[in-house]
Amino acid sequence: MTDHHLIETPGAHPVGIVGAGLIGLGWAALFVHRGHLVHAHDPDQDVLAGLPQAIETAIAEIEAVDGPRRAGGRLQCFSGLCEAVNGCAYVQENAPERLPLKSRVLAEIAESAAQDAVIGSSTTSFTARELGEGQARPEQIIVAHPYNPPHLIPLVEIGGAGEDYKPAINFAWRFFRALGKEPVHIRLPARGHIANRLSAALFREAVHIVSEGVASVEDVDRAIVHGPGLRWATAGPFLNYHLGAGRGGLAAYLDHLGPAQEARWADLGDPKLDDETKKLLVSGMNETSGGADIAQLSGERAERLAAIRLALAGKS
Repeated sequence: MTDHHLIETPGAHPVGIVGAGLIGLGWAALFVHRGHLVHAHDPDQDVLAGLPQAIETAIAEIEAVDGPRRAGGRLQCFSGLCEAVNGCAYVQENAPERLPLKSRVLAEIAESAAQDAVIGSSTTSFTARELGEGQARPEQIIVAHPYNPPHLIPLVEIGGAGEDYKPAINFAWRFFRALGKEPVHIRLPARGHIANRLSAALFREAVHIVSEGVASVEDVDRAIVHGPGLRWATAGPFLNYHLGAGRGGLAAYLDHLGPAQEARWADLGDPKLDDETKKLLVSGMNETSGGADIAQLSGERAERLAAIRLALAGKS
């Protein structure tokens, strides 16, 4: 398995980025900021041409939270995938979420990267077993799913498919910790991993609330931002319920308020994303955003994320 030099000496080996869209861009910016030599590839030459400037913008957002970039970090762009990952000790794959495409890309990466390279996939929902099917060295291909935007949100979900994956998982855990990420371990394969499953559950009920006329898109967003979202930035669901029952903690909550929780579960909706519902959601979002474009909204979100992280770190 990949040696420790990549962790202890950033720049000792190149780190590969395959797919330089929104997610790949964030990963690349983080790697460069932490002092790594990044080899980036994207099949879209326009994306590749705009990558250096986009990375500088993202690095400026990182610096607002984590300070100046480390020495030695730099980006090299390659039009060919094999050339980009040649000799890379770690490669982050960010291809579109289509399994046949990902399988082909992962095979090409494994053929040209270092023999013992770890390949992490940013897959939103596929499991390591699915990604490794038919691959020459499946135990070196793991789930390494970030939360968007990956250069600002520390979470990364890491998962394999059995004992053979332990060396790759252990390396990835140490590598991501050295990057300042907060890895969590997906113990068993699950569609959507951990955070996206939780997000999907919340979004399903948000869609149900809007489609049933209980609240508007704007008020659903405001309810989260100014309510549970503030608590979630400091404590997860289990700790919040543990604190919510006073001295008795989670045990008391489950004993006394568990039936009320189950009653709410029974009343949750099961909406469908049909044309009428999609139109309703998009119309509500357009009204809420007030005509602001995606770049403006993303920039504003980045500023708020930086402020939250600084506050949690006790910085001002």
